[in-house]
Amino acid sequence: MSAGRVIGTETEYAIADPGDPGADPRALALRLVRAAAQPDLAHIRWDYGGEDPVNDARGGRLPRSAAAPSMLTDAPGARLIDVAAANGARIYVDHAHPEYASAETVNAFDALVQDRAGDRMMAQAAERAGDLALYKNNVDGKGAAWGSHENYLMDRAVPFARVAALMTIHFVTRQIYTGSGRVGLGPRSEGAGFQLSQRADYLTSRIGLQTTFGRPIINTRDESHAGPGSRRLHVIVGDANRLDAPLVLKLGTTDLLLGLLESEGDSTSLVDELLDRWMLDDPVAALHTVSHDVTLTKPLALANGGFADALAIQKALLGAARQGRRDADRPGPAGDRVLKLWDQALEDLALVRSGDDEARLAMHDQAGRLEWLLKWQLLERLRRRRSISDWSDPRLAALDLAWARVDPGRDLPWRLRGSVLRLADSDQITRAMDQGPEQTRAWCRSQLLHRCPDAVRAVSWSRVILEERGSDGEPGTRVVDLSDPLGHTRSSCRDDRDIYCR
Repeated sequence: MSAGRVIGTETEYAIADPGDPGADPRALALRLVRAAAQPDLAHIRWDYGGEDPVNDARGGRLPRSAAAPSMLTDAPGARLIDVAAANGARIYVDHAHPEYASAETVNAFDALVQDRAGDRMMAQAAERAGDLALYKNNVDGKGAAWGSHENYLMDRAVPFARVAALMTIHFVTRQIYTGSGRVGLGPRSEGAGFQLSQRADYLTSRIGLQTTFGRPIINTRDESHAGPGSRRLHVIVGDANRLDAPLVLKLGTTDLLLGLLESEGDSTSLVDELLDRWMLDDPVAALHTVSHDVTLTKPLALANGGFADALAIQKALLGAARQGRRDADRPGPAGDRVLKLWDQALEDLALVRSGDDEARLAMHDQAGRLEWLLKWQLLERLRRRRSISDWSDPRLAALDLAWARVDPGRDLPWRLRGSVLRLADSDQITRAMDQGPEQTRAWCRSQLLHRCPDAVRAVSWSRVILEERGSDGEPGTRVVDLSDPLGHTRSSCRDDRDIYCR
């Protein structure tokens, strides 16, 4: 993994037509995705050959007859439309949502750039589709939820049960710095209030294969889109983030802990110490408790009979990740930057926990790194200005929704850009809208789409199918094998019209 861990994001957006509030969201999503297609790439289909949605990481396979239709993403009819993006990403309709699946990257900072490129591309498509309103959030507050997923490639030799155990502890507690904040408590906002995470109330089981019902903390879908020695950890528990720092931390901290698992395997280790000390008695209940606790003080019941709060657990995970990097001699500027951000976030949270509402309202720097805190500040100031006593007031929900509106150059996060920590600049994002990341196979996929789009018939994460004529002049196909995510980079691609990857 010396070249970096392969990381990617998948974002489902909410969509509306301001001129037609009753419009069918599926039809709107289809309009937007069609508008996202570049004319010279519109003929290219998505190749479903590498999809395997019923393979379970715990062993075995779910019978297709027992799978919800929404799970069968390898069925051509499961998607209304797919678009191959020039930067190596994928844009498509997922249920009633337009979705952007980013090109593969090798660290959390590059993944941030690709994610932000997706926001811009989708916003431009929404404008071309008739000035549709696009929102980057996860819930409607009335029972519906949609995803902001993460993907990490890791060593398959690490037992999945071990991965699931450590990641459960992390996913339950990381929301104290990755949460994007939400007005309403419960899937249908049954309770009035504010919580840290948008996604937490919709997670109802510990582990499972499904993603649209009985949503689990640990998703077990097992399709690597890579060689047999790799596993793709598919994560559905996170929030959609508008600020840079929580997105980098969401991806970067998970990356570091997966590195800890890979470096130690089954041996008695730092991981064993973490599992013995911090395993949660009821992870689902703990997930909800952490999200609902804006004081950051509520204790979580541990499997060993003790109690701990989320901040204490995150401090232990940070310490283990830092020690593991030293022990494994795994230097790297991206990882070091994540460790510093992680440490800073926990310092910020300690201040937030120790302060009252007045002190929290004055926390400028901390709010620029903690999205839920910045959103709470905006809402609390509105409450005080308008003398709003009840968190169920629709004006608060409207501001929450306004935060999610994706409208680059005009939206609320952009207007507050001077107050928040920015980790990706505009020029980087502009380049990422057109060019695939140079350190992964996405570069080759992107170059094929740029240089010979007429010859490309189908793409997937792991291959590109080209149409070409043989020496006898007869039409045929050639498959460009991209099964190695780190083997088809800019340095290994020839720069000519008939580009191929060695």
